[in-house]
Amino acid sequence: MQSGLLPLFPLPVVVFPRTPLPLHIFEERYKEMVGEAIRDKTEFGMVLSKDEGFASIGCTVGVDDVVKRYGDGQLDILASGRRRFEIVMLNQEKSFLRAEVEYFDDNESAEVPRELHTLALREYGRLLRLIRDKPRPFDDPKLDDPQLSFQLGHMVQDLEFRQLLLQSRSESARLRQLADYLIDYVPKE
Repeated sequence: MQSGLLPLFPLPVVVFPRTPLPLHIFEERYKEMVGEAIRDKTEFGMVLSKDEGFASIGCTVGVDDVVKRYGDGQLDILASGRRRFEIVMLNQEKSFLRAEVEYFDDNESAEVPRELHTLALREYGRLLRLIRDKPRPFDDPKLDDPQLSFQLGHMVQDLEFRQLLLQSRSESARLRQLADYLIDYVPKE
């Protein structure tokens, strides 16, 4: 499925579908871009910025709430991830980047094995116990979400790993990668 030009916001952030993203908008070009998205009720694309450019796969976000407007045009917004996309061609005709993109979903049609859900949730639970006394900037996962891996992966801080999850087109593969990651990186109790 292909669409028109999507405004891009390269940041050292990876956002997943249906996960929250608070943003402080201060650069002029992004004030323009986000202002258009708010006015037109459209989405913009978040892509992971890297030393050598930015990732070719990202996730659109929609603005859910304008938390604060500053006198100089800066904004605090609450956005949330919507759809994954792959950049086909860049367009630099405006002050901010835009791209022709192709949206994509997972490839698999088979049901995700229950044991993968159980394993990923068990390892996620270990992580929660580790941080139990600290505030959590996220909600508990919705267990009936067909892409549960994105909710669980929202806690992971490793941007490269988060990008791998975002790029994967298989919920089963993401749950397996996430469980393995948590087994390796969360200290044993």
